[in-house]
Amino acid sequence: MTVTAITSWQQFREIINGADPVVIDFWAEWCGPCRLIAPAFEKISNKKENQGVAFYKVNVDDHSDISQEVGIRAMPTFMVFKNGNKVDELVGASPGGIESLVARGKSL
Repeated sequence: MTVTAITSWQQFREIINGADPVVIDFWAEWCGPCRLIAPAFEKISNKKENQGVAFYKVNVDDHSDISQEVGIRAMPTFMVFKNGNKVDELVGASPGGIESLVARGKSL
């Protein structure tokens, strides 16, 4: 699976309200750590063992309504949602942390 950009508030609501877990990368173009971790996030999304988990990204500058709603205070921030609820969060550019976050999402 690839990482898909979320382009609207409505799309965000539809995605997080699904029955399957979703991992969302909240990032900004000017954020160096965001740019550095993006290839690792993409690689994690393509791992066969992560099937069943959907991967998305939100540009916080383009979609401040979404970032404000979920309380983004630093980038990158990765969040797992399922059935409309945030179930876990990771702040920072840590490939190992993202792997653990995805694993917790898969276990829901």
